[in-house]
Amino acid sequence: MLKYIKEMPGQFSLDELLDKLMLLHKIETGLEQSNNDEVISNSQVKDRSFYP
Repeated sequence: MLKYIKEMPGQFSLDELLDKLMLLHKIETGLEQSNNDEVISNSQVKDRSFYP
């Protein structure tokens, strides 16, 4: 996380920092889930969807 904070521009808002940290956390979580085969198929997503 520190690497990404250091890559931020010289001035940034707390909201921008929190948004970036939340995004990175979600990406890391998704990668961990994928590596652990904790994923669902496209057809399962479609079955859960409210759209036809």
